[in-house]
Amino acid sequence: QVQLVEFGGGLVQPGGSLRLSCAASGSIVSIYAMGWSRQAPGKQREWVARVMGDGITNYADSVKGRFTISRDNANNMVYLQMNSLKPEDTAVYYCNADQVLIVGSSYGEDYWGTGTLVIVSS
Repeated sequence: QVQLVEFGGGLVQPGGSLRLSCAASGSIVSIYAMGWSRQAPGKQREWVARVMGDGITNYADSVKGRFTISRDNANNMVYLQMNSLKPEDTAVYYCNADQVLIVGSSYGEDYWGTGTLVIVSS
């Protein structure tokens, strides 16, 4: 099986920065894409960013220019550098890995982490 673990969340002041990390573990052969989503209190989950295996990135308009996603393919890690944070960025941030191919399998599956809480407040 594959596990995703996020870390790096916490309390930060408006305008501050935070870096989230996510580690995927298991008998992983390849991961098609990795990304981040978030869910604010009382709201639906919102897609934030995605990075493909070749490094191509996509961002939600709400974070474009402030957040940067990056990936370490060798170690199955994905990062989210968050700058110029706003109170509306407060949410539980979830990491995901799409089309994960593991040893012995002929098809990929999607996996999610359990989330890390980010609070932006003065």
